Amino acid sequence: MARKHPDWNPDLLRQHREEIELPLEETREKLREIAERHGFNIAANFQTIWGHEKGSVYPGPHYRRAYCRLYRRNEAQLGFRRALPGEDAPMESVPVPAPRNPALPDQPQAVRQALSSIREGTQNVDSGTLISRVMDAWKRRTTGGSLDGPSVVLVGGFAGSGKSEFAKFLGGLTGWPILGKESLTRPLVDQLLVALDGEANDRSSDLYREKVRPLEYRCLMEAAWDNVDCGISTILDAPFISEFSQAEWMQRFHNRCRSKRVSVATIWVECDPESMREYIEFRGAARDAWKVQAWDEYVADLDLTLRPQGPHFVVDNRLGAAVALVDEARDVLSGGGL
Repeated sequence: MARKHPDWNPDLLRQHREEIELPLEETREKLREIAERHGFNIAANFQTIWGHEKGSVYPGPHYRRAYCRLYRRNEAQLGFRRALPGEDAPMESVPVPAPRNPALPDQPQAVRQALSSIREGTQNVDSGTLISRVMDAWKRRTTGGSLDGPSVVLVGGFAGSGKSEFAKFLGGLTGWPILGKESLTRPLVDQLLVALDGEANDRSSDLYREKVRPLEYRCLMEAAWDNVDCGISTILDAPFISEFSQAEWMQRFHNRCRSKRVSVATIWVECDPESMREYIEFRGAARDAWKVQAWDEYVADLDLTLRPQGPHFVVDNRLGAAVALVDEARDVLSGGGL
């Protein structure tokens, strides 16, 4: 059944386009340029854009992100959804901005704004310290320097929460390699499930949880230790649902990092169920088929109040708010030309 969007106001999209006197044809070309720069999967044809402005077609997640970059507005200001707390202030708007010089001082400001999505999840962590560490890695990387002492950043969250997008942003800033569970282990996991008389795309059965998943995460962590032993900071991208729920696992992880003189940051990316569902449907991965078919059952089993045991940070990506800031920072770092 198609989902409703009661807060959607398509007139605002048209009003923002007309405000800067941008013809539909030129809008299409600029959206295509944005899509190419960010890797968005959109066709940006005339009929689709017209449908978005008339309210007959609700824009998908990549279209909405592209519109936000085009008009320098967040999703709430473009009428796609309600505003989250703190989103009332307008984003800087420049009618058809000229390309920026990548060396301009607004780059650190844009990066800091995107990293401001990271907030303390517990009182014994300092988001300012983590943000400074990432900023320092970015600055040293862009000037040819290097960091002393490796860091390990765990980025976790439910499927479709935006954790991989945020991990990629941190990796792009710092130059730290990203070890994603799916890309690192999926081919082996699929074949192992088949060899055990299961289904390749199964991620919900007892067979997967008891026989395969522990090996999957062990491979991920062993790869991380290999990097750390070489002094290479590493970002781990995986749900970490079970691991973050276990105080003993988290304590062992911190102890091992401490013994190797490695700094640790655990980040939980939170998101609302409807946004997670939209992104899961959009990516169309075979491993998500069961989630989509039995969505109500799947969501009922999620503990949306889950937070990692021990020191951790939280990124609020409800309604895609944090990813929107990431897109804005990427635009500034790439020159921001439309």
